[in-house]
Amino acid sequence: MTKTIDRISLGAMSPGTERFILAHRYGTKGARPKAYIQASLHADEIPGMLAAHHLIQLLDAAQARGEIEGEIVVVPVANPVGLGQIVNGAHSGRYELRGGSNFNRHWPDLYDGLLDAVRGKLGADKDANVKAVRAAVGAKINQMNPDSELARLKVELARLAHDADMVLDLHCDDEALMHVYMQPVHWEGFGDLAAELGARAGLLCMDSKAQSFDETFSLPWSKLKEAVGDTFPIPNACFATTVEFRGQADVFDEMATKDAAGLFRFLQRHGALAGDPGPVPAASCEGTDLEATDIVRAPSAGIIAYKVALGAEVKKGDLVAELVDPLAEDQSQARQPVRAVNDGLVLSRCLRKLVSPGDGIAMIVGKTKLAHRKAGALLSD
Repeated sequence: MTKTIDRISLGAMSPGTERFILAHRYGTKGARPKAYIQASLHADEIPGMLAAHHLIQLLDAAQARGEIEGEIVVVPVANPVGLGQIVNGAHSGRYELRGGSNFNRHWPDLYDGLLDAVRGKLGADKDANVKAVRAAVGAKINQMNPDSELARLKVELARLAHDADMVLDLHCDDEALMHVYMQPVHWEGFGDLAAELGARAGLLCMDSKAQSFDETFSLPWSKLKEAVGDTFPIPNACFATTVEFRGQADVFDEMATKDAAGLFRFLQRHGALAGDPGPVPAASCEGTDLEATDIVRAPSAGIIAYKVALGAEVKKGDLVAELVDPLAEDQSQARQPVRAVNDGLVLSRCLRKLVSPGDGIAMIVGKTKLAHRKAGALLSD
């Protein structure tokens, strides 16, 4: 049960360069439960990396005390490709500069071909079915032949995460309160993560249509369960979540230390670590359907002057911000009101204050599903 650190090469996209993933491994490989935790897949979202730094220190101490019960894998820098994308002093870590792809979109569909791969291998034993499914998914990943640095990154991270019982993808928003995303089926059993971290919103969705990292590992179970019906017992065997550690500027040891302690207690409560995590803290939110959340968008170009703070409760039609046209000749006519599109909590705001038409400037978390949110992707790119 000695800790190991794996250095996984991503190859070279140009002569003389090579990037790599560093994976901290705790416990015995194959031990249950397995927890996989990675930080900053959007490489300019730094709070998760600092939280991972503090979590690794806690896990190192737990390792020394013999408290690792399952298998824990921590990747503190999930995106070395995006981490190096500094252009004229500005960090561009959300999209790959070579092709413009969002690093947290268009992940491999691990359900594709899964039903055929496990046909004839499923039976009445739920645990045996889980092993068969994980083996089939692992075989699919091993057959992938990535031909670029980005594709290799996705394959190697998927290889590390695909057989985990718990997958935690650590992100942040622009300016935001702490919040989490997960499938509705997991809220009852794993909603304590939101409570441990003091999340102000738990956004629930089975499939956002974004092909994001977390859904890559939770969706195959939901889809397979739906496909086989009552014929074979298929549990939702992978709890996967995106954790949004507030905003991009919220990079402080005081915050990250508390966040890491919350993650540590979560791992204790779910059996990956020994020790008493104590009672679950009082929740700061309830689970709400992602279809009840909407984005306020800028109607035109200009400067955003916010009129509501994060955490404010608003009603549809309330003033959220004013859009200032700096080229207006009559300054009394320079401001255009921007209003809430639904009732709810102001969860996030735009970090950039000079915006273009259609830019999202605020996320409002409501409780009532919105009809227009049913079609298409529920997450912005």
